[in-house]
Amino acid sequence: MRDLDLDVFKDPTIARGLVESIQKLAPESANLMEVCGTHTQAIGRFGIRSLMPEGTRLLSGPGCPVCVTANRDIDTVIALARIPEVSITTFGDMMRVPGSTSSLLAEKAAGHAIEVVYSPLDAISFAQNNPDRQVVFVGVGFETTTPVVAASIKRAASLGLSNFSVFVAHKNMPGALEAIVADPQLKVDALILPGHVSTIIGPEPYRFLAEQYGIPGVITGFEPVDILQGIAMLMRQLHDGRAEIEIAYARGVMEEGNPAARAIIDEVFELCPATWRGLGEIPGSGYKMRDAFASFDAVERFHPEVEPTQEHASCRCGDVLRGSITPHECPLFDKVCTPENPIGPCMVSSEGSCAAYYRYYR
Repeated sequence: MRDLDLDVFKDPTIARGLVESIQKLAPESANLMEVCGTHTQAIGRFGIRSLMPEGTRLLSGPGCPVCVTANRDIDTVIALARIPEVSITTFGDMMRVPGSTSSLLAEKAAGHAIEVVYSPLDAISFAQNNPDRQVVFVGVGFETTTPVVAASIKRAASLGLSNFSVFVAHKNMPGALEAIVADPQLKVDALILPGHVSTIIGPEPYRFLAEQYGIPGVITGFEPVDILQGIAMLMRQLHDGRAEIEIAYARGVMEEGNPAARAIIDEVFELCPATWRGLGEIPGSGYKMRDAFASFDAVERFHPEVEPTQEHASCRCGDVLRGSITPHECPLFDKVCTPENPIGPCMVSSEGSCAAYYRYYR
């Protein structure tokens, strides 16, 4: 099945044909997991779950980088914010994420220096304009944002910027997917793979999922017809008894990914274990700075005193991220936990499963 031309997004007969193909090819039961927060939002917004045949479930996985950030990491950023000479710079969706006992928004209200920026280069400008402050950028995201943060660290090094550093909580997706497909309790049959991440890494890092675990995967885009095409291709693989990694988003994803972006990641960072909310510690799924750039590591520079980690006893955000429950099955959903009063990060981020369910499935 070829990639979609842009004109087909205006043709409802294309979508209708894809839905008919899905209905025709679908096995008696199938669990398909989308592992991109943008896909989660699009599936909810366009009612794609309602188009699936009986027995087909679309599960939301760990595709929201804010959501999978562990409480310990959030607590560490809060501890950095409490250091008098430090100014935290962060993307806006991190502000309301609750840690063990506080959030960045609460810390800002308490008088600590926390600024919302739109890119790490904005954080560098802030550091240049405030030489009396130690400026820490909160680096959270998957392979899509990691190259930009790596470039900002190189930029700071070239400028000799001694009052800029980064808290690194970046993660890479393939290790988390292995943790999910290897869990017999989850029973994931196929993967709707992320388009944004795949523009950087290409399809190769996912191929072990098909070869070692027999799990088909399709990289797809974000228009509703894109998603339907990806699901139709997965249904074809399941119908044929195949397990391959295919691209349904060739207008955005090349076979080789983005070599320049991967090169700058490898230049600045090396792989390390990382703790994912709901999945625990996964070897090689995180990044840390290489020795040549270690002076820009905020934790190594300030050694913050981090409070003991506490998890909310009733919040099941971790189970939602694993796909073992839907948000409706969390006892706090739409009762205690709402976008106005989020208990877990899945309700905070626009890419979070709970936020999507709250908006589209209540």
